[in-house]
Amino acid sequence: METETVETKENVALALRALSVTIENRDGPAALEIIKTLDWEDQRRAMSRLSYPDSETLIQILGSEDAAKLLSHLAEAQAVDIIESLSSENAAEILNELPTEESTNILRELSDEDAEEIIAAVSDAEDRAEMQRIWDYDDGVAGSLMRGGPVTFLQKSTVGEVITDLGEHAEDYSDRDVQYLYVLDDDGVLTGVLRLRDLVLSPRHIRVQDLMIPDPITVIDTMPLEELSDVFEKKKYFGLPVVDLAGKLLGVVPRDAVEHETAEEQAGMFLQASGIVNGEELRSMPLRERCIKRLSWLAPNIVLNIAAASIIAANEATLQEVIALAVFLPIVSDMSGCSGNQAVAVSIRELTLGILRPGDYWRVIIKEGTVGIINGIVLGLILGSIATLWKGNVFLGLVVFTALSLNTILSVLLGGLVPLFLKRMKVDPALASGPILTTCTDMCGFLLVLGIASSMLEKLAGV
Repeated sequence: METETVETKENVALALRALSVTIENRDGPAALEIIKTLDWEDQRRAMSRLSYPDSETLIQILGSEDAAKLLSHLAEAQAVDIIESLSSENAAEILNELPTEESTNILRELSDEDAEEIIAAVSDAEDRAEMQRIWDYDDGVAGSLMRGGPVTFLQKSTVGEVITDLGEHAEDYSDRDVQYLYVLDDDGVLTGVLRLRDLVLSPRHIRVQDLMIPDPITVIDTMPLEELSDVFEKKKYFGLPVVDLAGKLLGVVPRDAVEHETAEEQAGMFLQASGIVNGEELRSMPLRERCIKRLSWLAPNIVLNIAAASIIAANEATLQEVIALAVFLPIVSDMSGCSGNQAVAVSIRELTLGILRPGDYWRVIIKEGTVGIINGIVLGLILGSIATLWKGNVFLGLVVFTALSLNTILSVLLGGLVPLFLKRMKVDPALASGPILTTCTDMCGFLLVLGIASSMLEKLAGV
């Protein structure tokens, strides 16, 4: 395994040196031959190490078809950055070589203005209309994830007619995932699905409507991602037909597309919760852009942390009298923060699934309050006992127990409620909940520990 890693690094390094020469000479064929020597993972690594100008030049000298193949192997964020650097006409030529679902995924990451310009620049009217149709859907709904071009036949067709058509148009069907045939009535409404096995093993004179599975499970084109995930979790299908409100077949949404979109959404939420604004960053991005993205989240945290530190400054005398409190201050705030983050995660998940609405405050208070009381008492008893045994002072243990118990209850309530409030205010809960919760739990933890300790200084003397 280690040998493979070394060889991979050497392959990428050699390819980069060779690519730099071909890019400088604007030798597209030579660049293509170098790229073909790399697997798709190494292609991603190589492209991430090229400068932005070199990446743009490479795409231009490859030509639209080969450039599209390269983009299809890159991470979506890499492809988006490259497309953004191209002219609308050049970008349209490249995206038109990709499957519609891939090109529209890239377009969704661009500004509306840039995306519309690129779609308008697509030369083929039919391709342009298909791209526009998919792009018009909201991100993540069934219509945006469906794969077009399902193989369809009218229900009045015979088995012989269908088999003949499949044979005569085999080349057209070769790039489609033909596991089921979709049966329509004269108005284009989906009436059933037909398994290939049933088709091949049936007499040629039988009509399709007599063989099909009637009233198949379908999804509406506007069904959101959360509901799609639930459907595929309950039904172990490889794909489901997508219809409009009139029942007309529009395409097929495959399981892997839903799983990929769900994973992308979860990854974006994790990045946002970690302080990566806009939920996306690669180290190949320009330094200035990366710094601004991070600082826009980090800078406000300075103010929030100063506010928390001011609590310690205001109780400096108490801290000097009872030095042991300095050990437990970060433990109380950190443990409470962890409890609060658990509540944040559950609220964001339930909001995403549609289980929770921004106005369901009392449900969260009751459910999280119960968990907070139980966990707060348990954690408080553990840490309070440790404090008592360490210093031999039961009152120090009482201070720690009370502070951690109360702060845990407060943190889980805040963690559960803050995402609801932010959602109602049209602010992304995944991005803003963390800093708010951390600051509040720190301030309250410090205030509780130092405030309770101040009220019983005499009992804590010498600790």
